[in-house]
Amino acid sequence: MDTDKIITELNYKAVRSSGAGGQNVNKVSSKVVLTFDLINSYALSDEEKERSQKKLKSKLTLEGILILNCDEDRSQLKNKAIVTKRFLEIIEKSLVIPKERKATKIPKSVVEKRLKDKSTNAEVKQNRRKPEL
Repeated sequence: MDTDKIITELNYKAVRSSGAGGQNVNKVSSKVVLTFDLINSYALSDEEKERSQKKLKSKLTLEGILILNCDEDRSQLKNKAIVTKRFLEIIEKSLVIPKERKATKIPKSVVEKRLKDKSTNAEVKQNRRKPEL
């Protein structure tokens, strides 16, 4: 994954934000909306696109576009930096190939201990019963 190429494909849009800021909220567009077209991206290979689509299925639109918002700060530049950082983290996580799980054999001593404990428990319960006459 080439982050420089991906960053060139990002689209930013400034929108009026809600929240703290007083009259500034009504005048300044500090909220940043980031959009990234995952399907038509040239920065990712077909295999990477497929893996990302599977992992980010719930975050993508029907057209395969990832949309992220940030209105945490009153500064548009800081919001842009925050949303870009968040986007790169999401993409990196989606491209990670999970390790294949290797099944391990249960040690003989563990099996024997479990069976011994089981029989001990059964014996304790047996001793609690009323004797048969």
